[in-house]
Amino acid sequence: MATLRAGTSGFAYPTWKPDFYPAKLPAKKFLEHYATRLNAVEINYTFRQLPKSTTLENWIAATPEGFTFVCKAHQRITHIQRLKPSEFTDLFFRAIDPLRATRRLGPALFQLPPNMKADVALLAAFLAKLPTDIRCAFEFRNKTWLADEVYRLLEQHNVALCLAESEKFEVPEVVTADFVYVRLRKEDYSPEERAEIRERVQRQLAEGRDVYCFFKHEDTPAGAGYAEDLLKGVVEPFGL
Repeated sequence: MATLRAGTSGFAYPTWKPDFYPAKLPAKKFLEHYATRLNAVEINYTFRQLPKSTTLENWIAATPEGFTFVCKAHQRITHIQRLKPSEFTDLFFRAIDPLRATRRLGPALFQLPPNMKADVALLAAFLAKLPTDIRCAFEFRNKTWLADEVYRLLEQHNVALCLAESEKFEVPEVVTADFVYVRLRKEDYSPEERAEIRERVQRQLAEGRDVYCFFKHEDTPAGAGYAEDLLKGVVEPFGL
């Protein structure tokens, strides 16, 4: 049965008090509370540094079974080496392996820099070396990547084209894997827009694809509220 995992890009935001987090909740309890209302989180921390095993153990202990962590690939892979062959990619996957071993790991998100233009041969070589037991998604932020030959290559490796939208850039809804990865980065979504998002998610689920959907974090918990409403509108509330 296809499942929906919905949340925000991060959880450690004191400004979400008191509308999402209780006013007196200590920061060390944020993730535990978050996981009672949402069932996934996108982690940007792994973009900056490789996580310590103790950090991952704490995350696992704070969340129930079925909660999913999506890890953004380290910037050394995407922004410094820019997908060139390197042992660091293997090091990144080893670093997040505790999440995989406990069935808490969702897709790994490879977010390419906006100034990186399409290089199909480079992408093909990189995809060929990805682990086959971990889902992966690619967020392209340069329009040159939005081409049929790139989509076909992603399909060959069951890698998802990240369906990202913002005020500046929007990726077409092209499904390239047996799951869908959505990043909704606009400042605000009207009730009508949220209804359209829910309908798209329900369609993908009905077609048998798992969906990972993340709203942008803000100074206010609006994105967390959107994600919670999406979960309630599509599936039974998680963890309640």
